[in-house]
Amino acid sequence: MSDPLSAKDEDRRCRRCDCAIEAGDLRCAICALPIPEGQQQTDGPLARILRCHTCGAAVRYDIEVQAPRCAFCGSVAHVERPTDPIEQPRRILPFRVSPEDAQAVLRGWLGTLGFFRPDDLATEASVASLRPIWWVAWVFDAHAQISWTADSDAGAGRSAWAPFAGQTRMSFERILVPATRGLTEEECDKLTRHFDLTTAGDAYVGPQDAVCEGFSMRRSAARQTIARAVQAVALTRLGSEIPGKRLRKAKVAVLLEGLTTHRCAMPTYVFAYRYRGKLYRALVHGQDRGCTFGEAPFSLVKIMLVAVGIGVALLALLLFVFTAIALSAN
Repeated sequence: MSDPLSAKDEDRRCRRCDCAIEAGDLRCAICALPIPEGQQQTDGPLARILRCHTCGAAVRYDIEVQAPRCAFCGSVAHVERPTDPIEQPRRILPFRVSPEDAQAVLRGWLGTLGFFRPDDLATEASVASLRPIWWVAWVFDAHAQISWTADSDAGAGRSAWAPFAGQTRMSFERILVPATRGLTEEECDKLTRHFDLTTAGDAYVGPQDAVCEGFSMRRSAARQTIARAVQAVALTRLGSEIPGKRLRKAKVAVLLEGLTTHRCAMPTYVFAYRYRGKLYRALVHGQDRGCTFGEAPFSLVKIMLVAVGIGVALLALLLFVFTAIALSAN
């Protein structure tokens, strides 16, 4: 079975290190050798994009859009005319949750948030806006030489810690690095775990009013972001490489030996719902309806009742203790 993320452009290689050169690269992703102007490939023609003043998210300009409002936060966006071609996703994950199902999922989620939420939250909340969006990310495969240092309790003798260092080679597959400005890092992390990358295709499959975010930077400019992601994953894997049961001050240095990136678009519903005159934001996964999260109000009455109950209980306990002390003294 073919890998849906393996679709590549014309195979071009770096003249110095033989790393694959991808469309949009101005330099080799491994050795930074500049690519001659005549050999550079772009992802498409120059385009207008709508840039949000509030969160910085961007979407391609569409004449069908009636009001230039951000799909992520609802703020008014302004038109940018960048001098470089806009990097576009090549692999698009389809929506598997319909807008109607997403609204039902949101309503069900509001009803399962626990005791400290208002009892009528699920029934009284009203959807102010529903925006199906594709946010963008790089999915990369890499090979790297990892140099590491750490303190371990192995062989420490009388000391609590002993220094260790070493090198190892690691391979990384399907590491997803968000390139979005419209979602927070925490939101992306929650959503990422539930995407099925095997469903990626080259067409946008989803609601007709869904929009796709633009990449906030080119692949060549994202090299440091990807390197940091490699470092973070390498740190989590080093537990089996370093002797001992306890570690501290673990650090890694990464030398990339091969890097292949895929520009992907990830489907998500961004909701704004209103409860008692105030707006709240929630996200529903575009492929897995079980992944729903966001903002929700608390019930001040319930919180006060619990606080009063705890106070009364503490007061009763203190009275009991003082009474016991007084009786024992007599």
